[in-house]
Amino acid sequence: MPRMSTRVSCGRELHCCPDINTALDFSYKSGFDFVCLPLVNPRYRREFLEGPAKNRKGALTRSDMVLSSQDWNSLVVGKTSPWLQVDSQCLHIRRNSELAFREELLYACHLGMPSVMIRLKNKNVTNLARCLNEHLIASFFQQQYWIQVPLMSAKDQCDELIEGVDKNPILEDTWEWWHLFRTLCDNNKRLGVALELSADMPSEGILERWLSEPVKAVILSTNLFLTNKKGYPVLSKGHQSFIRQLFKLDVQLVLSGVDRHTDKGVRAYQQYLDHMWQSQSPPDKITQFARGYEDYLQSPLQPLMDNLESQTYEIFEKDPVKYSQYQKAIYFALLDKIKPEEKDTKDLIVMVVGAGRGPLVRAALVAAQQADRTIRKLYAVEKNPNAVVTLENLKDEMWGDQVEIVSCDMRLWDAPEKTDILISELLGSFGDNELSPECLDGAQRFLKDDGINIPCEYTSYLAPIQSVKLYNEVRACKTDKDKGPEAPFEMPYVVRLHNCQVLTPPKKVFTFKHPNRDENIDNSRYISLDFQVEDKCVLHGFAGYFEAVLYRDVMLSILPETHSPGMFSWFPVLFPIKAPLYIKAGEHIVFDMWRLCTSKNVWYEWTVREPVVLPLHNPKGRSYTIGL
Repeated sequence: MPRMSTRVSCGRELHCCPDINTALDFSYKSGFDFVCLPLVNPRYRREFLEGPAKNRKGALTRSDMVLSSQDWNSLVVGKTSPWLQVDSQCLHIRRNSELAFREELLYACHLGMPSVMIRLKNKNVTNLARCLNEHLIASFFQQQYWIQVPLMSAKDQCDELIEGVDKNPILEDTWEWWHLFRTLCDNNKRLGVALELSADMPSEGILERWLSEPVKAVILSTNLFLTNKKGYPVLSKGHQSFIRQLFKLDVQLVLSGVDRHTDKGVRAYQQYLDHMWQSQSPPDKITQFARGYEDYLQSPLQPLMDNLESQTYEIFEKDPVKYSQYQKAIYFALLDKIKPEEKDTKDLIVMVVGAGRGPLVRAALVAAQQADRTIRKLYAVEKNPNAVVTLENLKDEMWGDQVEIVSCDMRLWDAPEKTDILISELLGSFGDNELSPECLDGAQRFLKDDGINIPCEYTSYLAPIQSVKLYNEVRACKTDKDKGPEAPFEMPYVVRLHNCQVLTPPKKVFTFKHPNRDENIDNSRYISLDFQVEDKCVLHGFAGYFEAVLYRDVMLSILPETHSPGMFSWFPVLFPIKAPLYIKAGEHIVFDMWRLCTSKNVWYEWTVREPVVLPLHNPKGRSYTIGL
């Protein structure tokens, strides 16, 4: 998982390496952590089928004994030969390249190199992908493969000639090369991107798209560097900005090209890149809290079915924002229920349903002191018998007879009196996914006709996302034997979105209001959402958020545009889709979602209807339900 190390990991790319020990020693003294070098001498073109080199004797390349196994495993990234043309139209060249490519990959496995760099030269990558995929299936060694892709590239010059006159070069979207290649390799998680930066930077949309890809390394040519007033190499602001964004993916940097600041030495490049790493802005509280959980899939809590553990309560109670917002909402509700002229003669009943270990009880008591209002009785209702132990101890030690502990499911409790304010914290990452509507609808019989519900309203939101990382994480999930192979793609996950691009702004999905005075309450829902995508992309699923009104203008939100600053109690929710969908620029994504209910369960069903139709996900709750 991504982590913040103390210094940047930086490698030195070498196009020719006469002596590997000398190269490693020089690179180490220049501050570099590893080298990228050819597996075979670039001039050593093999001829397997015919030609003068067919029967050439001698070793393929340097011996594995020139370095220890540990050094091969940690200090060297291999590069395949630049002369390989695995997708050549010429049968002889293609076949010879296939055999040489396979030979180099097998030798890299023999050496135990951590990664092998394979360069994409153009969009003709079909056979190259087939050959690598064949190797991935056959090899047992879990080697990584860095697919070197230029950030920008002009089309082949032969396409640009008309009657001997050069046209202006047409830039190709090299992301298409990568997308085709990784799709042919079935999005294998051992494939990563080595992104080769160009002098000119593409549009912001193209740069953002790369942030959702598995970028493992960034290749920086020395000719990208400018010279500052003191004669040291520096990068332009555009390059700096993009690299800083890539730092969140814990990328490694690779310096390529000859030393263009010979008076300062090649070490000056490494020192500058490390300075960029060290000078990153300190992470905010949410990032600190979420460290280690980036793109880590978690099953949503089901507090009605399962009793939460002490550690879970403790984590949520540390949120500095959530309970202060609740306290503020309760404060305003108390002021509205008791006018200044009534404060000496009127008191209130307050109920906290789903009290847990008591944070909302504390918030209500503090709010009453701040508002100078009297709570005659505060009922703390909690179904988890283990949390009730904590509540009873807090009553004895702090709260006294003002608080009454009720060990019962709120839906089954027969309250001795009605309440003026009903407070709960049953919200999930998608708002209603922890069954707040069903619980509060069942508990609202305790509420007086003019009573206040906190929260009083909440709305879920969805946005389409691109993330091959999350797609592979879902694909790797294991499910019960009695569920089919599609089950991992038919359930939501709570996840800290990281290696991901949100493709369009989120849209409203379902809204619930409390108290719900409808005669026949129906919490089932259906909606169809239409998202227009500006740039080409791949759809891997939908990110879910919620926004809640506690009372008046006191809000809780994990929606990116209105996120409550510093609040970390909720991560977004992911609704995956079974198959990645390529979306063209300007196309519409039409997404349908249902919230369905029975007396025992609630579940979601979803599908994509445009630009192509996908099967319904989770029909009749076959893979995932939320138990009532």
